[in-house]
Amino acid sequence: MNIVRLALRMLAREWRAGELRVLVLAVMIAVAGLASVNAFTVRMHLALSQESNRLLGADLVLVSDHAPAARLIAEAQRRGLATAQTALFPSMVSTPQQSRLAEIKAVSNGYPLRGTLRIADAAFGADHPADGIPRPGSVWLEARLANELQVTPGASIQVGYSQLKVAAILTNEPDRGGDFFNLAPRLLMNQADLPATGLIQPGSRVGYRLLIAGGSKAVESYRNWLAQHLERGQRVLGVRDARPEIRNVLDKAERYLGLAVLLAAMLAAVAILLSARHFLRRHLDACALLRCFGASQRNIVALYALQIAVLGVLAALAGVALGYAGQMVLAGLLGKLANLVLPPANGLPFLQAALAGLVLLAGFSLPTLFALRRTPALRILRRDGMAFDALGAASYLAGLAALTALLFWQVRDTRLTLMVLSGMGATLLLTVLLAWLLVLGAGWLGARSRGSWRQGLLNLRRRAGGSVIQVSAFTLGMLALLLLTVVRGDLLNNWRATLPADAPNRFVINIQPDQVAPLRVFFRSHGLAEATLYPMIRGRLTAINGHAVNVAAYADQQTRRLLEREFNLSYADRLMQQGNQLVAGYGWNSANAAPQFSVEQGIAEKLHLKLGDSLSFDVGGMPVSAQITSLRKVNWDSFRVNFFVIANSSLLQNIPASYITSFYLPAQQSGVLNEMVKAYPNLTVIDVSAIMKTVQDMLDRVTAAVQFVFIFSLASGLVVLYAALAATRDERALETALWRVLGARRGQLWVAQVTEFAAIGLLAGLLAAAGASAIGWALSSEVFNLPYHFNPMLWISAMVLGSAGVALAGVAGLWGISREAPLATLRAAA
Repeated sequence: MNIVRLALRMLAREWRAGELRVLVLAVMIAVAGLASVNAFTVRMHLALSQESNRLLGADLVLVSDHAPAARLIAEAQRRGLATAQTALFPSMVSTPQQSRLAEIKAVSNGYPLRGTLRIADAAFGADHPADGIPRPGSVWLEARLANELQVTPGASIQVGYSQLKVAAILTNEPDRGGDFFNLAPRLLMNQADLPATGLIQPGSRVGYRLLIAGGSKAVESYRNWLAQHLERGQRVLGVRDARPEIRNVLDKAERYLGLAVLLAAMLAAVAILLSARHFLRRHLDACALLRCFGASQRNIVALYALQIAVLGVLAALAGVALGYAGQMVLAGLLGKLANLVLPPANGLPFLQAALAGLVLLAGFSLPTLFALRRTPALRILRRDGMAFDALGAASYLAGLAALTALLFWQVRDTRLTLMVLSGMGATLLLTVLLAWLLVLGAGWLGARSRGSWRQGLLNLRRRAGGSVIQVSAFTLGMLALLLLTVVRGDLLNNWRATLPADAPNRFVINIQPDQVAPLRVFFRSHGLAEATLYPMIRGRLTAINGHAVNVAAYADQQTRRLLEREFNLSYADRLMQQGNQLVAGYGWNSANAAPQFSVEQGIAEKLHLKLGDSLSFDVGGMPVSAQITSLRKVNWDSFRVNFFVIANSSLLQNIPASYITSFYLPAQQSGVLNEMVKAYPNLTVIDVSAIMKTVQDMLDRVTAAVQFVFIFSLASGLVVLYAALAATRDERALETALWRVLGARRGQLWVAQVTEFAAIGLLAGLLAAAGASAIGWALSSEVFNLPYHFNPMLWISAMVLGSAGVALAGVAGLWGISREAPLATLRAAA
């Protein structure tokens, strides 16, 4: 017997009969989802590795929160290495008509050492490589900033106390991050012009970079030397460390998008199991005949394993093609946010996705296949079912192991994998339990009802196992989509509702001591509310209780970064300010109180601080020490000025400081900002609403990408429905034929069928709405500390859309049954 030829002939016949389409769809969706996410992340990683030097603008970069010492530059030049410097900070720039916040980058000659600056003669015009950097007295503007200021090359703009000429439109910087990391448009200027602008004052937060380039051995040797001479607030980035902020975001995106697509793979596995069982069950008689003709168990396994294998390969190839299109969508949504030129995807992620799909197919179809080989020849006379043996049970365990391995592959973290497995298992168990109870309740209601829809509700209980699987599958898919749409919108609306109408929407920093009194007069003369100006001093935490701060002793990365940088300190005659609540210790009410600190509760927990601890800061080379006498809870959502650490006036008032304030500016008075910047060019005004809009735009794009991934989950849920329908199609066809023979009208049968499917969608929507509401409440109350508002539209939309969507899908899946002649159906079943 030619097994291969017979398997292909049987496969072609079954394909024409439409028996295998659900199985193909399940594998195709799983492969497409995995290929989309993995190919996109691989492209991002390839871009980072291929363009590492360009992304740094050098071979080595010293990142510092203070200007690098001259000896570091001299040592690099002594070793024959090229050097360049940059300084990055936010500040206001203006014209007689407009003022805008810009991210100013002052660069020295030679910048960039790797990669190329590109400029254009007009906004959004054709660009070309730049010849050097802006000449002294000129600047290059990003197109967005030029449009906001309504200027073109040749015009002049105010930058601090200097008038500088716009010489070109900046289109590309090699070492600039994408939209994820830049909330203000760029202005590039010559470092020689920086002192005259007066923009860098005591307390200004400036990011400095020393760029190094040269031969690999010389660079590595200098890096080793530099590691021995680093100061606090300095770190070194090499080619391997290029763009750590992009890498961190990419790692998180890879994990969470991977988890999202894994839900689709899990649902696809359920569909594979259902459809494989149905496909092989329909071939019990054929297997019995083959046994009568002398076929061995090995021949039967080989015959059907070949069909499954060929089918899996074809479905995987289709999934790869769909996944290629999917990763293009993700690249369009997220690629530009990182400002990377993505290289074409290589074949590895598609091969991995195809293999993962084939493993799922094998893991969840082999159990039925091994049971099929035990079909007795006497089934021709006796209608024996399938007998599962130990090998079949082991194959189910193999399928679950494949899912676990797939999860670990996507997450790449053992602890997180175990957490996700536990969470998914608990969620699935709870969903199945609730679905079971609702299905039994629907059956109970149907038993006490009348009319055609009574049969639809009774069918739920009659096919309780399949109904529970379908309800659970749709619940998980709808829950994810509700969380990304309705619940996310509710959280944002609840947060906005907590803000008073006159909440500050502008921050002003870099205010100098001699500008405090005139600025108060400026506010009063323009009808603005009285603004409180707070002194701000930069200081680095050096010791706790007399022991030098050991950054490496803190496991949390955020805490480490906090200790590496300088704190913004403030002082006051009275401790309490608006939005602060004393939670431990005592405050002070006079400027002459003993030296002491008040620390924000959250930062105290991160640094393991308590009342009575002594803190020592280095403030511009001057040591400052005092005890912690109070802990405060700060309402950071108030958009008012707040500080982690506040001292009493006697401790810090003799140290040079700049000032900061926040205020509410009505939209109709936006012109006041232009007057303020003209009068005080060194001030930096931060528009909170503009920043929030930028962040919201980025979140919308990220959410769109996640929603796109969850489309695969929803599609898998539909495939589960079709698989369940296919598994019960023969049973439903026989029931329909019997009802027709007994006098039931076609309309009555359709009402029963629609009722059953609508009930499945209704129950799934109900559970999804309940889960989304519970998660929304937990996020509001426990995470964001926001009041929770019940949203009835969440429940209504979930149940209506779920009911209508599943009903339409179910009717489409069973459309042909009602058209079959009852006599033909009964004869086929005899």
